[in-house]
Amino acid sequence: MATIGYVGATAVYVDIDPRTFNIDVSKIEAAITERSRAILPVHLYGQPADMDPILDIARRHRLVVIEDAAQAHGAEYRGKRVGSIGDIGCFSFYPSKNLGAAGEGGMITTDNPEYARSMRLLRSWGEEQRYYPILKGYNFRLQGLQAAILRVKLTRLEHWTEARRKLAAEYERLLAAAGVVCPAVIPDARHVYCLYTIQSEERDELQRDLESAGIKTAVHYPVPVHLTPAYTDARYKAGDFPVAEACARRVLSLPLYPHMSVDQVRQVAQKIN
Repeated sequence: MATIGYVGATAVYVDIDPRTFNIDVSKIEAAITERSRAILPVHLYGQPADMDPILDIARRHRLVVIEDAAQAHGAEYRGKRVGSIGDIGCFSFYPSKNLGAAGEGGMITTDNPEYARSMRLLRSWGEEQRYYPILKGYNFRLQGLQAAILRVKLTRLEHWTEARRKLAAEYERLLAAAGVVCPAVIPDARHVYCLYTIQSEERDELQRDLESAGIKTAVHYPVPVHLTPAYTDARYKAGDFPVAEACARRVLSLPLYPHMSVDQVRQVAQKIN
């Protein structure tokens, strides 16, 4: 699920596209209220959201667009890198991401000077002068060691991305007749496959069979946001977002990482077949 109109602790949710797992742009406008301030599209699993209609809606309603690009380093939408298309882009450097540090970390991108100033203040106690905060900020500064590791790994990101894409193409070829749904790619987009997530009506049985063969998989994500205890909201109940709920029952992420071999991909595909 994607979120629209975040105000304080209030968020309005929008269902997803069943092919891409990203926000269903046809449902955004109906979810906008007078309290809406931003649209937060998620480039899930490394697949860019359909940004042009999102930007068009946002401009007409004077909303900010905040891209969640945590899983989409290097992904492109119509020739533009994600994180540079909306007003703000958010990246994660968690170790398992396409560009990961040796610990926690992240980055925000913007070309708006006021947003940039506010974010610099928020990351470091709200201070422009030491011991003189002008905002209630936080201690979110990236460690120098993590930054040094990321600078080295950044030079390898493009090579790793192409390795992921080649392995994903091999999965798609080998699983064509397996009775599972492989990730779709929207036109004019570059999917970077942070995760290679298929869909299967027999997901749990398939996962158990792969596990018994020594093949580790994962479910990203087993529970839609509106059904988790932390985000229980009287406005929403089971059945309100049928696509997200159905996908949560079917999705299964297969092994995929840049140093994986084609033979390993074939072993996974053979077991699924």
